[in-house]
Amino acid sequence: MMRVVVWIMYFAPIGIFVLVAARLGQAGGGDAFWGEIRAVALHVVTVLSGLGIQFLLLSAVLLLFGKGGWGYFTDMLRALFTAFGTASSAATLPLTMECARESGADPRAVRFVIPLGTTINMNGTALYEAEAALFIAQAYGIHLNLAHQILIFLTATLAAIGAAAIPEAGLVTLIIVLKSVGLPLEGVGLLLAVDWMLDRFRTAINVWGDAVGAAVLSRFVPGGAGCERDEEAP
Repeated sequence: MMRVVVWIMYFAPIGIFVLVAARLGQAGGGDAFWGEIRAVALHVVTVLSGLGIQFLLLSAVLLLFGKGGWGYFTDMLRALFTAFGTASSAATLPLTMECARESGADPRAVRFVIPLGTTINMNGTALYEAEAALFIAQAYGIHLNLAHQILIFLTATLAAIGAAAIPEAGLVTLIIVLKSVGLPLEGVGLLLAVDWMLDRFRTAINVWGDAVGAAVLSRFVPGGAGCERDEEAP
């Protein structure tokens, strides 16, 4: 199975292009899609800005506490682009583990952190759900006090942990966040036009967070294991 997955990965760049082109076509083409983006421009800019800040923070953690430095990031690019194209952490999991091992991360850390992170470490999704709830509240003119906002942040974090590692799963758990503060559920419809694009960015951040976690743990694994050492261990 792993050999078949490797073969498939060689064709991944073509597949990523086709996936993105197909969704752009469903949106009505370039002009129609840009019209949709302009309608919710502040939402898109806010999400991408937040994800960008999150990427920088994760990169800082990698440089300060992980092993590999920026070389680790370049080694992970294949996994990040695949995550962007498939919008699924689960579909990217084999490639994420392969890239992390090839970049020098300890195999034990890779096997422990990345599969676990694929299931529960949806940091990009948590940020998106919190921002989406605030955007819907503003769109409907609903005032949220500080207690409501803290509840949104906490609920978004917990709901993201339970989100499936499949495309646009965040929209399902977003309903939990909206219900926690009494926001209208039909507000999700405001996000559908651009969610498929934003989902790809937050999935890439989710995968990057898992990879950084593996790199950080690799630095503190007893014995400083490499691939050969791990394979010889009983």
